[in-house]
Amino acid sequence: MEDVTVKNVLKGGEFIIKDSQPQDIYIPEERNEEDKMICQTVIDFVEQTGNKSAKLDEQVPLMKQAGELGFLGCHIPDEYGGMLLDTNTVTMICDYLGAIGGGWTTSFAAHTGIGMLPILYFGTEEQKQKYLPALADGTQYAAYCLTEPSSGSDALAAKTRADLSEDGKNYIINGQKMWISNAAFAHVFIVFAQVDGDKFTGFVVEADRAGISLGAEEMKMGIKGSSTRQVFFENVEVPIENILGKIGKGHLIAFNVLNIGRFKLGTLAIGGCRKSTSVSVQYANDRKQFKQPISNFGAIQYKLAEQAIKTFALESSIYRLSDMIKDRKDALIEKGLSYSDALLEAAEEYAIECALMKIYGSEAADYIVDETVQVHGGYGFSEEYPAAQAYRDARINRIYEGTNEINRMLSVSMLLKKAMKGQLDIVGPAWAVQKELASMPSMNKVEGDYAEEQKAIGDFKKMILMVAGAAAKMQMDGQLNLKEEQEILMNVADMMIDTYNAESLLLRVQKLKGMDKKQSQEVYDAILKTFLHDASSRVQKAATDALVSFSEGDLLNIMLRGVKRFSKYPPQNIKNHRRTIAKVLIDANEYCL
Repeated sequence: MEDVTVKNVLKGGEFIIKDSQPQDIYIPEERNEEDKMICQTVIDFVEQTGNKSAKLDEQVPLMKQAGELGFLGCHIPDEYGGMLLDTNTVTMICDYLGAIGGGWTTSFAAHTGIGMLPILYFGTEEQKQKYLPALADGTQYAAYCLTEPSSGSDALAAKTRADLSEDGKNYIINGQKMWISNAAFAHVFIVFAQVDGDKFTGFVVEADRAGISLGAEEMKMGIKGSSTRQVFFENVEVPIENILGKIGKGHLIAFNVLNIGRFKLGTLAIGGCRKSTSVSVQYANDRKQFKQPISNFGAIQYKLAEQAIKTFALESSIYRLSDMIKDRKDALIEKGLSYSDALLEAAEEYAIECALMKIYGSEAADYIVDETVQVHGGYGFSEEYPAAQAYRDARINRIYEGTNEINRMLSVSMLLKKAMKGQLDIVGPAWAVQKELASMPSMNKVEGDYAEEQKAIGDFKKMILMVAGAAAKMQMDGQLNLKEEQEILMNVADMMIDTYNAESLLLRVQKLKGMDKKQSQEVYDAILKTFLHDASSRVQKAATDALVSFSEGDLLNIMLRGVKRFSKYPPQNIKNHRRTIAKVLIDANEYCL
């Protein structure tokens, strides 16, 4: 007999064509005692930072302290000065550090992610030994120099040059980089330049080399505590041994490092969402109007509940993805790959999910901080209250690590590319959906715990396959060029985001049913049902918007009937569900899920 407890690890993008079971995922409620102790250490660090994180001159002291606590090197192997904690533990550390505002999380993420990972992934053994220990313990800091005035999303259009010196010992770098986080205090720059004008290549460049100069600090809307400057390179000599990876292969560094960068951004957003929700609850309980706390009012309870739903959904999806990356990495290490190669390949495998979580994390955070301002009313517009700073700080998340528009298009194009390469069987399931549309709908009522929710998520997947499959077929037939139909790609991406979140949420709620937990199952069920109720409408609209963009006549009518057929999640009393959720927050006076 097959062991039903065996864990099934999906490949990247496979969530669209395969279902998972609760035992397949990791949820935060499963933390062991060691993780709980580490989590408390992070929480203590966050609480003692106070307003320091919003001050530019406090970035280095806070980074140094984070290094001493092991936060900067928790993802780095021991031989390079790190402490190499479990992947889910590293995710937890980033999650709770996300509650620090003012720009410090940008400093942290730029250093530990796009600053250190290029060396870990692509550096020679000598480069790893030379640079990583000091970066891991917080005695040195890193910055990532990719963007230029004329190249943002189109990174490969960079104009910075690297030309070999006459003696063949150095590359001479000339050019300009902008929006460089940590520029003011970085000791090491990861620099991308065109060797001979056309070979996009990465370099490790010490910040004290002659010819490097910095522009003034940028006057930014938010993350004011983070250093952001232009970096100028004028005849900077860099030894040939400082080439990172291979000449002409810098795009592999840039794109692969961004996979984990996107995942970490989504992870850091959780802490900010959690904190901002707590700020909303506490103010709503304290603020009295019409002789009672405004938390008594349904309009405010709606906001508090929605903040909690988005936070809980993001948390569920991020830890599910974290565990998928962990399982893939561990399996590759067992096959003989080094830690760095295994982590690189695991992040690349789940590039689609990383992009989706960057999008959802940044947009959930934006929604939550905006509602925190609204709950505060006029005080939310005052810099004397925390809502204003959180509002300003969160806005950048939708822009860096690839704009959300770029990430939406990337997620779908990567999915289709996997299908064309035979890495994912999209065609078979898509054809099965077409056959189902030609048959009579089943009148049988689904039964069992969460059966309606499972069916709804399965129907979301069918709508994705129907829309993406039809669009891909039209492209193969020469009737459509998806590269020029960005709106369709973004419609499909939105369907993918809601589907991944809905399934992650369902699996977590199912798993919680048999566990000790902070709240009653009724609260978690209310979160799940409210999310699905709203997601059903969003997916239906995205599918419809996409279909009418590229199809017409009988084909369009058939597929629109399919959208209606696959949008049958039972209506929910979301007013009562939201009040159930809001009550536990109000009683606890914080986010407590």
